Amino acid sequence: MDSVTRKKQLQRYEPPEWVDGLKIVPKYKVQLANANTPIQRWYLPGIPDGVEVYIKRDDMLGCELTGNKARKLEFLLADAIHQGCTSVITCGGMQSNHCRATALAARQLGLHPHLLLRSPPNPGTDVFCGNALLNRLIGANIYLIPPTAELVPDIIPRMKQLATRLNNKGDKAYVVPTGGSTSIGLYGYIDGYNELLTQGVDKFSDIVVTTGSGGTTAGVAIANYLTKSDIKVHGMVVSDDDQYFHDHINETLKEIGLFDRHGVKSEDIVDLIHEVGGQELVIGDGYGIATQKELEFIASVAKSTGIILDPVYTGKAALHLVKLLQRNPQRFQGKKILFIHTGGIFGLFDGGMDAVLKTSNSLHEWFHLNDEMPR
Repeated sequence: MDSVTRKKQLQRYEPPEWVDGLKIVPKYKVQLANANTPIQRWYLPGIPDGVEVYIKRDDMLGCELTGNKARKLEFLLADAIHQGCTSVITCGGMQSNHCRATALAARQLGLHPHLLLRSPPNPGTDVFCGNALLNRLIGANIYLIPPTAELVPDIIPRMKQLATRLNNKGDKAYVVPTGGSTSIGLYGYIDGYNELLTQGVDKFSDIVVTTGSGGTTAGVAIANYLTKSDIKVHGMVVSDDDQYFHDHINETLKEIGLFDRHGVKSEDIVDLIHEVGGQELVIGDGYGIATQKELEFIASVAKSTGIILDPVYTGKAALHLVKLLQRNPQRFQGKKILFIHTGGIFGLFDGGMDAVLKTSNSLHEWFHLNDEMPR
């Protein structure tokens, strides 16, 4: 796809009135997401009596893109195309939802995807399944980095080096930070919150969202603040810790002009939940590491409600939402809670859930023999 054809995909972005005065407002977006996802009542197992939980089905934003990544990428990849870029570089784990969504969206828009992925502990075990399978299927350029590589000292310099190498070859590169959590990507959930307003979000007392890279949480919290809403926003921290994300959101607030000019701080607009009491961390055994209990919870939610959660983000967030409501309900402003489902279904196909299903049920319990069929 040539540059002229790519630029024909750009659409003028018309921001809501309540973002007037912000320093950074994107000019363009592209169409990737199936917006206006529904809000449904969600009968999560273990929710205390008197509490109502609803779910914003952003897992339905698209099939292969799925979830909050599609909203961010509408703005990030529009920015890349507007700048005349031909390639996109980003980073994550081998089963990263963000990397898979970025690679697929890039291909759809005529851009070349380049992914820096942390090598799995046992190379070869999960490179043909889940998100990794889709990355390979669409021919993304994959660069393995050590599993212990850290973002600032290791990964960011590698992405910059790759960008320089591509630029020298005439392939202009656009670097997307982990999770797409930038002041441009922020508008994925500025836009998303505007959608919530049309769906009557003001009837909820609390909003709960998973915090994995901070961009979605920042967008929801900032939009909630700008619209002068009375809703309390909670971020369930499944990566790093609460201070890391307060620092990240405060940096975003500085970039868009709310921190210095209006004195708005992350600590004032979002409740970041790192632990739920008894020193039990929302992150569990670590980012991207799913425990047996977490996988069993995901299976029980699927069986009882038909909602599919993922093992890295929403599964942990929903599990600890239930635990927090049981142990410390005072942390919530009220009893009508909206959980934003940020997608990520393909992570379930990395093989981890297989063992849970095999141990929880015998084959006879799963499959009925022909002579057991009703006559």
